[in-house]
Amino acid sequence: ARIAFRFLTTAQGKTSPMRAAVLITNRATPRTWRSSCRSLPAAPAMSTASGASAPRARPTALSASAAASAAVVSAKASRGRGSGGASRASLVAPMLALAQGVLGIGEAADAAAAAAAADSNCLLRDWDSTEPYGLPPFAEVETQHFRPALEVALAEHLSQVTAVADCKEAPTFENTVLVLDRAGSLLDRVSNLFFNLCSSNTSPELQEIELAMAPVLAAHDTMVYTLPGLFKRLDTLYSQRDTAGLDAEQLRLLERLHLDFVRAGARFEPQQQARYGQIMERLAELTTKFTQNILADESEFTLPLSEADMSGCPPELVAAAKQAAHERGRPEGECVVTLSRSLVEPFLTFSDRRDLREKAWRAWTQRGELDAKRDNHPIMREILQLRAEQAALHGYQSFAEYQTADTMAQRPARVMELLEEVWGKAKVSANAEREALAEFVASQESAAADACPDIQPWDWRYYAEKVRQSRYNFDEGELKPYFSLDAMTAAIFDVANRLFGLSFVHKEDVQAYHPDVKVYEVRETVDGEERLVAVFLHDNFSRANKKSGAWMSELRSACPDIGRVPIILNNNNFAKASAGEPTLLSFDDARTLFHEFGHGLHGMLSRTRYLRLAGTNVLRDFVELPSQLMEHWMEQPEVLRAHARHYKTGEAVPDALLDRLKAARAFNQGFATVEYTSSALMDQSLHQLPADALKDLDLNEFEKTEMARLGMPQGMVMRHRPAHFQHLFSTSMYASAYYVYLWAEVLDADGFEAFMEAGSCFDADTAARVRRCIYASGNSMEPGEAYRMFRGRDPVIEPMLKKKGMLAVAGAAH
Repeated sequence: ARIAFRFLTTAQGKTSPMRAAVLITNRATPRTWRSSCRSLPAAPAMSTASGASAPRARPTALSASAAASAAVVSAKASRGRGSGGASRASLVAPMLALAQGVLGIGEAADAAAAAAAADSNCLLRDWDSTEPYGLPPFAEVETQHFRPALEVALAEHLSQVTAVADCKEAPTFENTVLVLDRAGSLLDRVSNLFFNLCSSNTSPELQEIELAMAPVLAAHDTMVYTLPGLFKRLDTLYSQRDTAGLDAEQLRLLERLHLDFVRAGARFEPQQQARYGQIMERLAELTTKFTQNILADESEFTLPLSEADMSGCPPELVAAAKQAAHERGRPEGECVVTLSRSLVEPFLTFSDRRDLREKAWRAWTQRGELDAKRDNHPIMREILQLRAEQAALHGYQSFAEYQTADTMAQRPARVMELLEEVWGKAKVSANAEREALAEFVASQESAAADACPDIQPWDWRYYAEKVRQSRYNFDEGELKPYFSLDAMTAAIFDVANRLFGLSFVHKEDVQAYHPDVKVYEVRETVDGEERLVAVFLHDNFSRANKKSGAWMSELRSACPDIGRVPIILNNNNFAKASAGEPTLLSFDDARTLFHEFGHGLHGMLSRTRYLRLAGTNVLRDFVELPSQLMEHWMEQPEVLRAHARHYKTGEAVPDALLDRLKAARAFNQGFATVEYTSSALMDQSLHQLPADALKDLDLNEFEKTEMARLGMPQGMVMRHRPAHFQHLFSTSMYASAYYVYLWAEVLDADGFEAFMEAGSCFDADTAARVRRCIYASGNSMEPGEAYRMFRGRDPVIEPMLKKKGMLAVAGAAH
């Protein structure tokens, strides 16, 4: 064991000490051991962000506290056996013994101290029996708990899947597929909490662990997918799937798990598997660093302003800027504009100071490259190179080909067909809008000194707002008092109640991970009996230690078959009002609230029997349908009349203001569509580049060339420039898949028409159908089939073009 351990943890083996210990204690036969050794050849040096060649950084050795954590879990093994059949005690006892012998932590005093520390690790407790709703023990969680808890959780999961691989019985759905679906509950629980905190409430210490654990977690995934004997069992079942007597959902689970393994390299030769593992570990490091660099830029940058510098900004924006200054310890009365979208976009929209708009815009669009020490360009280039190599190992010409193979689109050509159809129409609209902006500027004689008819990107939002005020007598500032965060939150809950019968009960006595976060019970009554559907955490405000953007995540996914109630989170980044004042949202902020709530409902309403198929675990170009569909209710007059009420007077938003809003919203749709579609086209271009074109790629030059080729309208830039394009480089989930928002927009616009055809946006039959087919079905069926079950046919593009005001443009083009 000592010889094996030393081999596995050298530069040749590159296996972490924890995984080496588990591998040795669980893979005992000489044949398997030799096979495992052959799959771990020497790894070539990886280039660092600076371009220099350097040996790969590896996790440090298994700590005494981690080993002691394992011992504590062993002592608390009364929770029973894991789904793989091995108890925690049977796993951790030999692992602890090996760790003590090989790693030199056998001293009684050290072991006793470590055991005492591990005993206080709340992450290894059974939260279901100790915390309300099975929430994490937020008040007790400390940063140092995560690494040892993750190591124990990784070991337990590996033990469970190893038991499947080593099973002597013939593979069946029950002893293979179902066990794999249920395995890793501790790992899911700890890692879900860990990554939620890394995004929503991080710290330098947490980021250090995040960066260190990224390759460890990626290596663990590779080990599971390439564990000798495991894929063989799945493959055997897959080859017999048509005669195995499986129901539709069981068949779908088998097919998805089998595809997961294939796309993770299970069919590769050992040498290829080893290289694939190295690629995935390095990608995990790079994407984590990319994200942390952006957060650092966003956290550090502030634009300090006096109240006079806020000329043109509505009172609620000035108040939000003062609150941001207060939170950052600035002098009383000073204002601060940060790089939070909810602050910087309104500033670009309303500020009369062109010089300050330019300064804010440049900082906002240069996130990820503001500081040379954390420039994201070398990271992006290496990510693209590794993804191209990943795709080539699978036999694809490009990463775009590999990525779209498991989507509704199936191939890049279909993606480009949709993007290019919309791109041409969007450019026509945007250029017409730009002419309207230039005409307005030219008409303003008194503003000649500060105006510029050559519209620049930091001018567009400002003059678009002026045109809306001039043409449509609409002022966004006039609308915001009717859109308080509390009122719009009540609106989303009311919509969920009227559509799906859900009620949301605020639990003020339940603590979350930050005082801003509200916890809700989600309940419904079925056949006269009330039941708990989900637990919902709502985290709405921007913070310096919180990732930008908006997202849905989960601490626990739904699985009704085993009584699991989901714990769902929505994160937004709204600018918090000063104490005692309501937070007022823009129309776009309110739409974001509805959008993320749609994702949340997708997780809350899931009724699949299997975890792999639950909630948002669907194809990437289907996942945005439930969220974007929910946006439609935000614009419905009956919803707005009920909930868009003035925060001071309680007066409902006037119909005349809504009419002006509707007319004004049609203006600048070209700008919004060009911003988005150019980003999606850039995504496709980058991920279709051949490997030899990536070695010396200058991403800034590539961006300029590509925008010129596309004919980007003057005065506009992409919504996300590459250095801060987190959809592409913070994860692979949306890489070569940013198009999915537009793809889903075709579905959501056509899908909402079903309600209009039924005569009401709350038609009960249509609502029941959309819940069953879209929100509750998860990945239990092919998404095209799910949509047809809801709509009765395939989607058509016309409703989406109509929504964007481009139907007339399309007709003129034809």
